[in-house]
Amino acid sequence: QRLETGRLALYLLGLRATCPLPDPSPQRFLVTWLKYYLEKDWTGSRRHGHPLTSYYQYSLGVLALCVHRKRVREEVIQRLLVAERHGQFGHMGGSAVGKGPQGPTRTHWGGHEAPRVTQGVPADTEAVAALAFACLEREQLGRARLAAELQAAVRRTRARFVAVQNGDGFIGNVFSTPLAMQVFIATNTCKTQPAYSRAMAALLRRLDAFTSAAAMAQALPALHGRSYLDIASMQCREELDTLMPLIPKLLPMGPGNVTVRLVVECPAPPCPQHLLYDHPVPAPAGASLLDLLRAAPAQGPRNFTFETQDTPQGPFLTSVLGLAARPQERRYWQLLSGLDTSLQMGVADYRPEDGETVILRLSKW
Repeated sequence: QRLETGRLALYLLGLRATCPLPDPSPQRFLVTWLKYYLEKDWTGSRRHGHPLTSYYQYSLGVLALCVHRKRVREEVIQRLLVAERHGQFGHMGGSAVGKGPQGPTRTHWGGHEAPRVTQGVPADTEAVAALAFACLEREQLGRARLAAELQAAVRRTRARFVAVQNGDGFIGNVFSTPLAMQVFIATNTCKTQPAYSRAMAALLRRLDAFTSAAAMAQALPALHGRSYLDIASMQCREELDTLMPLIPKLLPMGPGNVTVRLVVECPAPPCPQHLLYDHPVPAPAGASLLDLLRAAPAQGPRNFTFETQDTPQGPFLTSVLGLAARPQERRYWQLLSGLDTSLQMGVADYRPEDGETVILRLSKW
């Protein structure tokens, strides 16, 4: 059975934020499923040393339960506290192996901002875990003696965010910065912490980077000075019905054509041959990377094949030339430019320029 810990957690957070109808029955049913997923997810730690999904998804699950003011078992809380104390969320410096909801900077997991729900990168994971800790302390959903441990974990996370803030003001990078900012907002330290002001200024300079609905949804709370914890204290009777349908506008194709060099790499193991594909691909100007993959010609007797999976963050690249990403082996398809830099958009959003090199690399996180 495929676990959906993170997806269900995000759904429950969204459900609470939309002020659902007074009948709590549907919510209780979903909360019960989330508790089940959290227990099932943790069985992976006995074999792999980490949840079957990721600490990012696991932290989202704990946060969603807390926002719904559901008591969380102490053992569940301790699992995250132990992971935080032992640095099991990942390193905060340098670039990630190989977007992404997916090193300290946001990388791309199979072609969209990831993880967002799929894995999450360490900066995101630390932020979501810290938000869960802050929520548990605020709502007093754990035993009283845990309060000091929760406070200490949040303080350590804030200190790490300050220490790793880039010269451009980002904490990780543009995509991981909003969640990191939420930690300062949730703990009422945003007005006294210069790192928060620098992060906000950096975020405002790069709003054009948020092209998908999921990425924009993650940035909006921080831009409005809110955190996910505010959902728990919303007064729904005071909320105005201001939701309006948004009809997306497709970006037009530009005039002329471009030629992009497409490279597919697979290190050994599992591939004896490192370079699997290297071919120029012509496409209309303004075409997305996804369009480019569809137009990629055969190389020798072998056709160029790939598979994607639809997710809330857009198409997720799951297989290239018959080689599938395997989450259980912590392998994913990494998207890079020719300068070995992780792309900051997914396959449906990124639009390569003429003469650019794009690399698809089977990597391990």
